[in-house]
Amino acid sequence: MKRIFLLLIFFLFTISCKKEISKSESGNITISERVNYSDDSKNLVVNSGKFKNVISKEKLPFQKAMLLNSSLIGYFSELNLENKITGVSSPEYIFSEKIHQLINQNQILNIGNEQKYDIEKILSNKPDVIFTNYVPNFANTYDILQKTGIELIFLDEFLEQNPLEKSKYLLLFGKLFGAEEQAEKAFKNIEDNYKKIQTLASKTSIKPNILCNEMYGSQWFLPGGNSFVARFISDAGGNYILKDNKESSSVPLSFEEVFVKSENVNYWINISPHRNKKELQTLNPNYSKMKVFNSGNLYMINNREKDGSNDYFESGVVRCDLVLRDYFKIFHPEDVTFKSEPLVYMKELK
Repeated sequence: MKRIFLLLIFFLFTISCKKEISKSESGNITISERVNYSDDSKNLVVNSGKFKNVISKEKLPFQKAMLLNSSLIGYFSELNLENKITGVSSPEYIFSEKIHQLINQNQILNIGNEQKYDIEKILSNKPDVIFTNYVPNFANTYDILQKTGIELIFLDEFLEQNPLEKSKYLLLFGKLFGAEEQAEKAFKNIEDNYKKIQTLASKTSIKPNILCNEMYGSQWFLPGGNSFVARFISDAGGNYILKDNKESSSVPLSFEEVFVKSENVNYWINISPHRNKKELQTLNPNYSKMKVFNSGNLYMINNREKDGSNDYFESGVVRCDLVLRDYFKIFHPEDVTFKSEPLVYMKELK
């Protein structure tokens, strides 16, 4: 069920990128409109949404971290910082094999789930820092943890609508864990790859029409025209059917509304996992009325899935270049640039 909810959920020159990654004269590093950090001789100040953390330099780099949401694991994996993690929640939703190995070796603790966290286990482990999305229902839990002196950093990366800005969180993790050079190199590689694909897509003469997601109950929740997914489609050279919409959140539509908008759709993407098209049709027989259903250009995001976990929501959070490459390969089969590269996160539904 969690995977289903997850589904519902700038060109800069190289020299400009290098200038932005390095410290500005004010000492401030901007990740996105929501997140930035700055440091002086004594403290590192992290601003994330409405939250601010003033962290003494004496506490850095952090050595022991706990994660209350698995979407942040991708950053640690990209920077080879898994050994800094001492606790995770809901390990059944974690894809990383290395994390599971560390859990089996009792080097990483299972500290509960989104219904209830094991406060005693967290406190006895004495982590330096805990990262989590902010969930209002856990305000009392956050208060208890902060009163013990644990640094609690709220990072709502899922609210970012620019794929590269979401990847840029790598710089913050690099700063916090003494891996700045590695983080800058990793982000630069991702950014360069992304821009290369974006340039290829901008030069294509074919702009296929794209449909996303599927119906849940009586409504079809489409990503808004200013959403993360819509940005991916545009950057991959696709023509999203809701591109003129101004929302960044999901937009609920009826089947009839989507049917009309998708009359000339070429590709239907981000479908939740199904064994085959027949199974999808069983859920809603109306799908068979759609041209795109009958054309066979349907793609799920479960190519890297294991039990209850899906790597699209883990490493895919960081590797926006690989996600974009998947979309580009799907939308532009006529382009042979990445012909030898298999799809990473996407899988065709047949």
